[in-house]
Amino acid sequence: MIGGDEFDELVTRALAAIPEPFASRLDSVGIVVDEDSPPGRLLGLYQGVPRTVLGADHAAVPNKITIFRRSLEWAYRDPAALQQGVEDTVFHEVAHHFGISDERLRELQRETNAR
Repeated sequence: MIGGDEFDELVTRALAAIPEPFASRLDSVGIVVDEDSPPGRLLGLYQGVPRTVLGADHAAVPNKITIFRRSLEWAYRDPAALQQGVEDTVFHEVAHHFGISDERLRELQRETNAR
């Protein structure tokens, strides 16, 4: 287990790695680290209205991405693996903010792995 500040730094680095034009369109998204996930060992969670929904910029529901520290530390015990796991989780949840479904993310992963 690493310290909270160190984990927060992993999340900050992952966010810094998000390419444009996506990075500049995250200003309406709260990104938080929570120690524990709800049941099910979630690594991350997107809550809100995806940007692909008409009027999403003016939705009354705030957009929030939660990264679950203990679940990630449990799943990725090696420091390098944890760093990659945090980045993958942040990217995954950001993709949901842009309307990309889990199914489409799996398709994209298969395409990437086939290369």
